[in-house]
Amino acid sequence: MKRFALFVYNGDPMCFIHVLLNALDMNAKGHEAKIVIEGASVKMIPELVKPENPLSGLWRESLEADLVAGVCKACANKLGTLEAAKGQGLTLLDEMSGHPSMAAYRDKGYEVITF
Repeated sequence: MKRFALFVYNGDPMCFIHVLLNALDMNAKGHEAKIVIEGASVKMIPELVKPENPLSGLWRESLEADLVAGVCKACANKLGTLEAAKGQGLTLLDEMSGHPSMAAYRDKGYEVITF
């Protein structure tokens, strides 16, 4: 089993769908995958739970599979989605001056992939 940390910075839904699909695929193939929502992608958080959003099913599936490690606290605060992240019960990641640490994932044996 391999371990992957998928850091998504891009807030474009066409990019975000690939993060969700890849995490689900890796998980289905027996690998450990964790999604870290960073940068502009935090703006997607309130939209992902809306039933009319085409990504809502994949988002729900990713949450149910425990694939979402969390959300950058600093970026969510700056871009106005901190309360939405808290409302969804997402973990706020802030171990590196308010941001998630890639080194922490590398130290735990994860291969870091950025989107």
